[in-house]
Amino acid sequence: MVDVRAPANPPGTGHVGQQRPHEAALLHVTGRALYTDDLAVATPRVLHAHPVTAPHAHARITRLDPVPAYDVDGVVRVLTATDVPGVNDGGVKHDEPLFPVEVMFHGQAVAWVLGESLEAARLGAAAVAVDYEPLPSIIELTEAIVAESFQGARPRLERGDVAEGFAASTHVLEGELEFAGQEHFYLETHASLATIDDDGQVFVQCSTQHPTETQEIVAHVLGLSSHQVTVQCLRMGGGFGGKEMQPHAYAAIAALGATLTGRPVRVRLSRQQDMTMSGKRHGFHATWRVGFDDDGRLQALEATLTSDGGWSLDLSEPVLSRALCHVDNAYWIPHVRVDGRIARTHKTSQTAFRGFGGPQGMLVIEDILGRCAPALDLAPEELRRRNLYAEGQATPYGQPVRHAERLDRAWQQMLDTSSYDERRAAITAHNAQDPHRKRGLAITPVKFGISFNFTAFNQAGALVHVYKDGSVLINHGGTEMGQGLHTKMLQVAATALGLPIERVRLAPTRTDKVPNTSATAASSGADLNGAAVKDACEQILDRLVPVRERLGATAPWEDVVHAAYLDRIQLWAAGFYRTEGLSWDLSTMTGSPFKYFAYGVAAAEVEVDGFTGAYEVTRVDIVHDVGDSLSPLIDLGQIEGGFLQGVGWLTLEDLRWDAGDGPQRGRLATQAASTYKLPSLSEMPADLRVTLLERAAEDGVVYGSKAVGEPPLMLAFSVREALRDAVGAFGAPGRAVELASPATPEAVWWAIEEARR
Repeated sequence: MVDVRAPANPPGTGHVGQQRPHEAALLHVTGRALYTDDLAVATPRVLHAHPVTAPHAHARITRLDPVPAYDVDGVVRVLTATDVPGVNDGGVKHDEPLFPVEVMFHGQAVAWVLGESLEAARLGAAAVAVDYEPLPSIIELTEAIVAESFQGARPRLERGDVAEGFAASTHVLEGELEFAGQEHFYLETHASLATIDDDGQVFVQCSTQHPTETQEIVAHVLGLSSHQVTVQCLRMGGGFGGKEMQPHAYAAIAALGATLTGRPVRVRLSRQQDMTMSGKRHGFHATWRVGFDDDGRLQALEATLTSDGGWSLDLSEPVLSRALCHVDNAYWIPHVRVDGRIARTHKTSQTAFRGFGGPQGMLVIEDILGRCAPALDLAPEELRRRNLYAEGQATPYGQPVRHAERLDRAWQQMLDTSSYDERRAAITAHNAQDPHRKRGLAITPVKFGISFNFTAFNQAGALVHVYKDGSVLINHGGTEMGQGLHTKMLQVAATALGLPIERVRLAPTRTDKVPNTSATAASSGADLNGAAVKDACEQILDRLVPVRERLGATAPWEDVVHAAYLDRIQLWAAGFYRTEGLSWDLSTMTGSPFKYFAYGVAAAEVEVDGFTGAYEVTRVDIVHDVGDSLSPLIDLGQIEGGFLQGVGWLTLEDLRWDAGDGPQRGRLATQAASTYKLPSLSEMPADLRVTLLERAAEDGVVYGSKAVGEPPLMLAFSVREALRDAVGAFGAPGRAVELASPATPEAVWWAIEEARR
């Protein structure tokens, strides 16, 4: 682990850059950490909610009769559209009715039953009488394209003159690619607990990445103002983007039930319900044409990216925008024209997922380079290196690529420390002698923009209290989903105040403490909230300057605080931060939407069995840019976890919906861990080496650090490209290899068979 620069502080003051464990690690491993549903099951008189789900992908509800449910012992209330006092919609686009009259995906909730027990609610839900008129449905993304079933904006990203670029190209190639989405599979499913106080105030405990938006949706469903609703997120058992928009409707159901019954209401989805009812990463389809010169340098790219949005928009528009903004990944392309569109299908409404469209856009260019390298008679690693951004170049949307030299530095460091050339020679020798098992090696870069696409979201607040005994309590707008944000905020506060970290405590995220917060998303949690916490701490320190001068520089913190209280000096502060230097014109897809870029390089080695397509990732080397790390141990965990989640998306996780014409059409077939293959410890490379890029401090961010949540996921491209390399070794040299995504063992075997032909 590299040393990370941090401000000089007295020993034991918990300054940034120290390798500290997660602040709740002990609670997690001992089972004492409380989550939303732990609070619910310990709440007296709580009612349990269960959905009435539709058995059709697309249908009109012709009759819904809740009366039979009341014959079930323990059923207290059936919630339907007539019970909604405000707006019958659980989304921000007003295209997601909470109680629909038209079913838009298999498993959609059409009503909810409240019971004294979950079993009573389940039996009551089964008793609700619903009649449907089935309607035609679109399940596959390619079906939607043929039917021109699109929704939302259709952005275009354009730079230069594509016709001119192709005219200057000596090699022009074209192709298409379709790749799957991904299930979040957070350990904790969606959960909410709503209670009502004596004054009618609504309090919702919710597993949500976006408490403010959950508050807003609950308020508009109930016909209330936001100040009448408080949302708290204690902690989440994972989120990965799946709890940015999707929790709102479930929280609204709990709040509606509590309002109508006066009793606490619990909504907690089973794993099967969570997988069948909640959105996933967007699958994409891409068609492309690309031009290279004689040296293998990119000249022009023309592409159309179509995302599978599912039944409603959710976050599909900004996801698509980010995909277009990352179609260049780490490569300079002089002439670009990329069109984007969102398909409307009768499936769950796809949503945010770690990377937020960035991985999908980047996969397109990485697949292009991997497929085109043989036609250009270049090794894939050389083709990639020749096209890396250089200092002074800008992205297709016009933002200068600052610190582009770090890409080259990380690339060269990877070649040196991974013994890349020597291993390439050894792999070539092995493949020449073994006809049945082939090895592959690949190196891929990452350039990922950090900030929210929507400029207004790039703001954060914090509330810091210093008590008379010198102890400190922090509230900030970010949520903790296991990623270590709270740990970093403790380190930031302890550093800013110059205190031992034990003197600082974090309170749960609540909308009545820090209002109008953005989602904990876009890898921006530490950047935004850390700067807000630091701002609040510095306000307090500024007020203490006269007291410190009077008591002397060596006076204990506790004495200074007590004296300040006696002097009637304010000992709490509201911090605020807004990211400066951002600009974005969505209509022209131009501007500088990102504060900075995070860089990384990974080299992966695999071994593939020619009889079965089964493979093993034997070694992975990573060099990743986190700036001056706030918390190296946390960042290391994020890099390892993000990388493995990317490996899962690209090689294992195969979402399947029933696309047949039978009665189960539109049903999610992979709705449990038994049918949906997840990466686990067995998929972790036996040899995984992670290094943080040195000399990488970033200007204008909290203590020179960089975001780490999303960028490491795209390091997994190296594994997919290593599989392509190994598959190619089964066939004649110089042949392009097309590889499905996910590149499951079955897909790899079919690719081997094609290579052998």
